[in-house]
Amino acid sequence: MLKGIHPLLTADLLHVLASMGHGDEIAVVDANFPSVTVGKRIVHVPGADSPAVLGALLTVFPVDAIAKPAAFTMQVVGDPAAVPEAVAALHAALGLGGVDPSARGALERQAFYARARAAFAVVRAGEMRPYGNVLLVKGVVNAYPAA
Repeated sequence: MLKGIHPLLTADLLHVLASMGHGDEIAVVDANFPSVTVGKRIVHVPGADSPAVLGALLTVFPVDAIAKPAAFTMQVVGDPAAVPEAVAALHAALGLGGVDPSARGALERQAFYARARAAFAVVRAGEMRPYGNVLLVKGVVNAYPAA
């Protein structure tokens, strides 16, 4: 364990996050998402739902401040205006993580798969609710805070 690091941020996940550069993308997906088929790099966090993993990730991950949107959820097939329970919880986690609503968007299912396929990594959570998927664009850290 490390001080100040959320316990869901495993060594593998921290390595992935630290290896990413500005503009790289990461997807946090539910347990039903075809993560192994789609992802280049897979990190499993089976004991937590997608909003919990997203919340942990946002404690260290800078979301791109320039790209609009920089956070994407997956639209419901056949009803793109619907907001399933998991998506509402992801939006709540994004808000708690400081991601402005203007930086959020939604992608049609196949478009989300395509972005996840091109993403730097896919983080597979233990989320069982449908549509518990979110994709983030990494931003920059402009300065290291003084100790």
